[in-house]
Amino acid sequence: MKKKIIPYGRQAIAEEEIGAVVDVLRSDWITQGPRIAEFERAVADYCEAEYAVAVSSGTAALHLAAIAAGFGPGDEVITSPNTFVASANCVFYTGAKPVFADIDPGTLCIDPLEIEEKLASATRGVIPVHFAGQPCDMPAIWKIAQENNLTVIEDAAHALGASYRDQGKTCRVGSCAHSHMTTFSFHPVKHITTGEGGAITTNDPLIYEKLLQLRTHGITKDPALLSRVDGPWYYEMQDLGFNYRITDFQCAIGLEQMKRLDGFVARRRVIAQEYTEVFSGEGEITLQRQREGSESSWHLFVIRVPTQKRLRIFNGLREKGIGVQVHYIPVHLQPWYRKNLGCREGDFPRAEEYYSGAVTIPLFPEMSREDVEYVIETVREAVRGEIG
Repeated sequence: MKKKIIPYGRQAIAEEEIGAVVDVLRSDWITQGPRIAEFERAVADYCEAEYAVAVSSGTAALHLAAIAAGFGPGDEVITSPNTFVASANCVFYTGAKPVFADIDPGTLCIDPLEIEEKLASATRGVIPVHFAGQPCDMPAIWKIAQENNLTVIEDAAHALGASYRDQGKTCRVGSCAHSHMTTFSFHPVKHITTGEGGAITTNDPLIYEKLLQLRTHGITKDPALLSRVDGPWYYEMQDLGFNYRITDFQCAIGLEQMKRLDGFVARRRVIAQEYTEVFSGEGEITLQRQREGSESSWHLFVIRVPTQKRLRIFNGLREKGIGVQVHYIPVHLQPWYRKNLGCREGDFPRAEEYYSGAVTIPLFPEMSREDVEYVIETVREAVRGEIG
């Protein structure tokens, strides 16, 4: 009998998505067609932002946002070491230098006080990462940014559907209430998927137009922007852009997924609450702290276990069919960053301490009642030394 495997994350594709893709494939447009603008409008409206630009991946979204922000050689941009490498790589892509600021040991998100410690004359921006779906302290980060004329790009790859409160008002992640741009990922394990894909939201019309150009080779056909017009075929490359386009059939999937997003997030929150209630009573498990007034969208559920027991627990869970993972190896400890930034162990002790005991357990909307109960019981057994 084949052993059941419960992955840490998985897409939820229904017949509606399949039918929508088939409809696009039978249409005149499979790329650069009407579904892209429809999907962008759906994302912008959901996030309560003015604009959204859909692109080929979350990394492409970060890259274009960094260019649109004007980052370049000689600039420094502060971000978190507790993230996927793309959050920092996008800064290097522009010729600027990423600078890491340590995390809050409870929320596991970048600490605003640490951001202030890293400010320098070359600092031009901040890329806060909403780790696991938990919003960063955006009002505090925005205050620092305004006082120091910094561009803020929220990395919300984990946080579609999350929100936080500021002075009695609920702010959706992606609304750019405390940032210039917000980026999302639509990889299969995220809240919605387009296969691969991403988006940038903004409220700034100039940034929006810049992103549209950068997405398609830096080319425009807008008569208001052209230096001349030779005829209806005429276009101009006015910037050095990229081919970061997304297809219509991907956006058709995304449009159907957006209809179910609130349900996906609600189910994630139910599972996360069950995990929290059980694992809060396990003495050797530490959980991510939720900021008061914030509502995580729970991309990940991370437990922290004693460092010396982590490998045994991890292997034991894998052997029982629990597809655990670790998010993330701190970026500054990656060989490329050690070589090119001179980073060393001990530079960001909170991120390193977190990593030493981190284990991500399964959390996705289509987990059954039996799946959740099996994960809970197996994790408890592993932590108590009964397996592994």
